[in-house]
Amino acid sequence: MRNLRTNVIDTGQHKHHGVYLRSGLFRCTWWVVSIIFGIMPARGQIASTIPHLAKHGTATQLMVHGTPFLMLGGELGNSSASSLRYMAPVWPTLKTMGLNTILVPVSWELLEPREGEFDFTLVDSLIQSARENDLHVVLLWFGSWKNSMSCYAPAWVKMNQRRFPRARMSNGKALEILTPFSIENKNADIRAFSELMKHLRIMDGRQQTVVMVQVENEIGMIPEARDYCPEAENSFLQVVPAELMAYLKEHRMSLAKGFSQSWESAGGKMSGTWEEIFGKGVQTDEIFMAWQFARYANDVAAAGKKEYTLPMYVNAALMRPGSKPGQYPSAGPLPHLMEVWRAAAPQIDFLAPDIYFKNFSEWLGSYDRSGNPIFIPEADQQQSLTNAFYAFARHNAMGYSPFSIESAAHPEGNQFSKGYDVLRQLTPLILEHQGRGTMDGFLLDSVAQVARVTLGKYIFTVKHEYSWPYATRVEGQIPRYGGLIVQVAEDEYFIAGSGVVVTFQSSSDDGTSVGILRMEEGTFVRGLWMPGRRMNGDQDHQGRHLNLPGGEFSIQKVKLYTYK
Repeated sequence: MRNLRTNVIDTGQHKHHGVYLRSGLFRCTWWVVSIIFGIMPARGQIASTIPHLAKHGTATQLMVHGTPFLMLGGELGNSSASSLRYMAPVWPTLKTMGLNTILVPVSWELLEPREGEFDFTLVDSLIQSARENDLHVVLLWFGSWKNSMSCYAPAWVKMNQRRFPRARMSNGKALEILTPFSIENKNADIRAFSELMKHLRIMDGRQQTVVMVQVENEIGMIPEARDYCPEAENSFLQVVPAELMAYLKEHRMSLAKGFSQSWESAGGKMSGTWEEIFGKGVQTDEIFMAWQFARYANDVAAAGKKEYTLPMYVNAALMRPGSKPGQYPSAGPLPHLMEVWRAAAPQIDFLAPDIYFKNFSEWLGSYDRSGNPIFIPEADQQQSLTNAFYAFARHNAMGYSPFSIESAAHPEGNQFSKGYDVLRQLTPLILEHQGRGTMDGFLLDSVAQVARVTLGKYIFTVKHEYSWPYATRVEGQIPRYGGLIVQVAEDEYFIAGSGVVVTFQSSSDDGTSVGILRMEEGTFVRGLWMPGRRMNGDQDHQGRHLNLPGGEFSIQKVKLYTYK
């Protein structure tokens, strides 16, 4: 007997509270009322009426209520959403910071505390609170795995290792990791996830508060590169699945370098066992496990989409330079395994990096290939929000989300509230120009202090503000600065961000010089540009450059001209 609990469903017009018919025979719960009054979406939804992904030029955008949506997000700490009391004072903080999307974990252990009994009280409350604070939601399914471990599995799963077997090390020791080779493990996860997606369709299909779902969390094997349980050992001796080999053959020229080398160095065979195809070693162990994890995640996603076809993705825990499989959560959706994941998991819409390392642009670039849409579900809160400007403009990202956002200090005036305010103003412009070749982004720090962008007939040389002797600086450090440039007419551009000095030159090599015809700071109000100060004299260094001061985020519009 399933235990379905909920509080309030806001259809956008009315609020339907739980109704109990005291006939002594039955009680009519809220979902029956929903069916009677026709507010429950049909199981076979039309794709364009619910959140979905759509192409816009070369970009992929998230569509919500039929229009493009840019996620200015933040992810809650792992345990924050498990307590309504803890979350009560958090919601106003999130709103103060200017977020429009919050990433919220949903844990299997709380959703299905007893097998077959589902409690949606917490899920419903979180969604309702998000609505009340004008926030959309990305739900994170903490099911079989979270950061490799199976710590969010229910007690009835953890305690029955015979029915729900664990992954094992080469010495036979069991790990706190459910093995992906168990049908029983996968089916239990599928049942719970399917119930969650069915509930979301009924409870939220009209409002579309929830716009996307993450399947599992940072999947991977550790401390060894692969599983050695009996089922895994048997599978490792079998031939590589034909689906994987067909995909590799089709994409042979675009494979990640390390992956391609493993295949080619073993002879480039088109059939054989895992070691015959990829050679012996931990690299092959990782490829083998990537296929297993990806198939498992694909089947969970496919079952969920049968109930409610929201976009679904998996996220990756990245590895430190020089680390070997087993020393990080191996076999997850990492760049060097992207082809394996895409071949094994067609129901997963994209692969997303959790970026905590300083080389943000390098990691992001490794995911922006093979048509993989870009979303950053987790980022280091201490890194500059200029990362978001860069991701939206250079890589057509759908969203950006610092981790543990509720713990950020001074929410009324921190970098998120300031940066997201400017990004919110720019959102219509960003969405219009993504995938059109009329926008680009840049990041500057101690490693890369100069960037060059060509848009239209102009070259923009962007330098770190500290390259200018008159800039205000903090001694002993070179902060990360950056931003974006959008071309809106032949000679007109918006430049936004923080801590940069921009100069201009012609892209032609005929001696043409470039001057500033007009430059103004300003803001967008309901999509309309509202000019502020005309930036001339000292403000543009007597016509030499554009400067966006560090320590704040701002927008300037510049009109250029040429002369000889």
